[in-house]
Amino acid sequence: MLSQRNRPSPPTHCKQILWIVLVSLWLELGLTLRPTQAERLIGYTELHTNLPGGRHANVRTSRAAVMRLNGTGRRLVAPQLIDKPDAWTQFAGWSLDGQQAVIYRGWQDPDNARWEEEHRRFRMLPGKWELDAFLVHLATGRTSAVTGVERVSHYNGGLFFMPNGKQLGFTPLINGRSTPYVMDLDGRNKRDVSGKSAGFAYGYSAAPDGQSISYHENYQIYIANADGSGKRHIRTGNPFDFAPRWSADSQWLLFVSGVRGKSNPYLVRRDGTGLRQLADLGGYQGWILHLDVPDFHEGSSDVPVWSADGKSVFYTAQTNNRVELFQIALTGMPWQLTHSAPGSLHYHPTPSRDGQWLVYGGQRQGVRQLFTMQLADRKERQLTRLTVGQAAMWPHWQPLALSETKNTDQTR
Repeated sequence: MLSQRNRPSPPTHCKQILWIVLVSLWLELGLTLRPTQAERLIGYTELHTNLPGGRHANVRTSRAAVMRLNGTGRRLVAPQLIDKPDAWTQFAGWSLDGQQAVIYRGWQDPDNARWEEEHRRFRMLPGKWELDAFLVHLATGRTSAVTGVERVSHYNGGLFFMPNGKQLGFTPLINGRSTPYVMDLDGRNKRDVSGKSAGFAYGYSAAPDGQSISYHENYQIYIANADGSGKRHIRTGNPFDFAPRWSADSQWLLFVSGVRGKSNPYLVRRDGTGLRQLADLGGYQGWILHLDVPDFHEGSSDVPVWSADGKSVFYTAQTNNRVELFQIALTGMPWQLTHSAPGSLHYHPTPSRDGQWLVYGGQRQGVRQLFTMQLADRKERQLTRLTVGQAAMWPHWQPLALSETKNTDQTR
């Protein structure tokens, strides 16, 4: 009998087959390895910006994509969702473990789009508009149409993972009213959490501790318990309050307040006390025109965001003839992060969940690209290399580990 030491090893091809089987099983079960720092992904959306025909002619070219932190490895996500003409996709977020992407799949009837261009307003009617949110497993490509299960609306946006990782928040359009909802991870058990006397709600988010939610309703800020009860109005005295976002410790809300087109960042405690203006945007309108053709919707909102540790806020502000990127401590000391050529503008600052990096958009030399900045030394790197008539928008960091999610405000 051969000793264990002298036994022949299995043939090389047997080892390879065994390895393939194990990897296939691993992926099938969804047990993907967490990405390293170098492998972490940034999800974002690419689209054309100068095609004739108005808003829809360009929005219909939107495609969800991912790339690595260093700008390599760019690829489309769930291209199979482009299943008919005038359909498009948008990258909208990540699961808490970073294994699934939140992808919107939209479609609009081109005749309806022409009506909207003529009347300069949306007409989101059933049969004319479709918007659904999908969960896409990056390793396997499996998709789950969670808003299509036990459907409550033809138009479902704002999907995010609740901090407990067991539910999803989203905002369906029902009878012309946008309403905060929650549902199970498989799309079942959908329920309204808007409370009594609900109006048109948007900017729905959940506090990291899972105890409270917030949203703006008819452009006023509300806080409620996670189930929608205990709804409280945060009164600023201003007609336009918008886009509430929770601090890492769940104790503060950040939002913009003022009048539409001229608002500034404000803070308020969870209990409604301590309301104060944090910074001055220098007259910045608060939205980015992401098309080079006339857009009746006036682009995409560009609002302040918390740092990962909740001790400062990133925002964009007007300075001379530029829109630059700033960071401000809660003590009120701002500092400018970008110094660009005249006519440049920046948008959608998004910190990584470990607090080391910032990804943001920058329109320089007429093209909207994505950039990263390592916050320790403020060293900037350009990620995308798009050409005139294209844009990169709405970046989202892939979580590296569950520990990162503890310091993340779940907002969309």
